[in-house]
Amino acid sequence: MNILFIQNIGGGPFLIFGLLYTVLWVYCLVDILRSNFKDPNMKLIWIIIILFAQVIGALVYLAIGKSTKTTLK
Repeated sequence: MNILFIQNIGGGPFLIFGLLYTVLWVYCLVDILRSNFKDPNMKLIWIIIILFAQVIGALVYLAIGKSTKTTLK
C-alpha cells in the first residue's frame, strides 16, 4: 500500500532511488566522520570527494575507502 502511495505522489521509481542514494550518501559521510585514517588529511579529502562527486564519490569510498583507514588493535 505504501508503494502505491509513493507512486501516486509522482515520484515512482525515481523517488525510491533518490531515497536510497540519500541513505548511501549519509552513511558514507557518517562513516568518514567516525573513522580514523592513516593520513590525517584523508578525512577531509574523502569528505570533499563525497560532496563534489556525489554518486560516484560514495561508490568509490565504499570500494576503496576501507584501505585508507587505520585498524584499532
